[in-house]
Amino acid sequence: MAGSALSPTKGRCRRRGDEVPEKYLYKRCDSEDVPLMETPVIDLGLLLSSSSPSIRQEETDKLQSALSTWGCFQLINHGMTSSFLDETREVATQFFGLPPAEKRRYSRTEFEGYGHDEKDNWNDRLQLTVYPQHRRQLQYWPENPQKFSEILDKFGEMSVKIVEVLLKAMATSLGLEENSFLSKYGEEGLMLARFNYYPKCPTPHQVLGLRPHSDGTAITILLQDKEVEGLQVKKDDQWFRVPVIPHALFINVGDLMEIMSNGIFKSAVHKVTTNSAKDRMSVAVLCICDPHKEVGPATELITGGRPRRYKTVKDYGKLFFLLDPTGEIRPIDTVKI
Repeated sequence: MAGSALSPTKGRCRRRGDEVPEKYLYKRCDSEDVPLMETPVIDLGLLLSSSSPSIRQEETDKLQSALSTWGCFQLINHGMTSSFLDETREVATQFFGLPPAEKRRYSRTEFEGYGHDEKDNWNDRLQLTVYPQHRRQLQYWPENPQKFSEILDKFGEMSVKIVEVLLKAMATSLGLEENSFLSKYGEEGLMLARFNYYPKCPTPHQVLGLRPHSDGTAITILLQDKEVEGLQVKKDDQWFRVPVIPHALFINVGDLMEIMSNGIFKSAVHKVTTNSAKDRMSVAVLCICDPHKEVGPATELITGGRPRRYKTVKDYGKLFFLLDPTGEIRPIDTVKI
């Protein structure tokens, strides 16, 4: 991978003669074999089907089942062509392969730009606001590769359409009015793109690319590496490897959707492992409810058999990052009733 050019993360190791700095060592890395997840697969085209209501309902039921058990699924027939997804991977790979001085032109602020996670994850990343457009900080959008901005803009546009369809389908799957979740997401919903580069690691049994966490999102859209596994999802205290389906998008719901669904949909706890043989990349689109809107469980989902499980929250992102999503206490636990 072109991204194997020296990165801040790998550079720390290089300076120590391939000895991984102690701060990256994670005591709870699993050593046993991790089973492969039987990932639910959802067809976006069937969720939109107007010619066959029964097929549409069947796919909606599959969606509800996937999110109430796993909290995630693989999405196919999503409107992004295979060639476009490959282009997206390519511009990400090209960016991380640039000389360090070139990448530092886009060095991160506290939130936006190029850098590495402060929480001792084995990765480099580029994080950018895509929507709302007026919140874009274009000084952090790379000019090299030349097509980077064009590709990201298109990926964002298509992600907006996917989010709308999924939020409507999620609502109807629970018997809600179809715009119930979409209205809480809001026209000023925040969409962030996070390009991740995970260098190969000399001690993968001791180091994680991303430590276990759930997302503070309504929905996260992930384009995985085309060849290299690394993502794992936790279900019933067991970790499962997420298979690579090259031209599918991996979708997981985050804490905000668990709150809105009153706990019916599960915010998937996940992590990223490392390996010693190959670099790995991914592109995540984080879709977060308008921070100015109050978000709480849908009234219709609060019943005698399922009492209200979460408080109403506003600007959950602040709480999410204040508490450290990779810490012992999950942010969502602090808003449970």
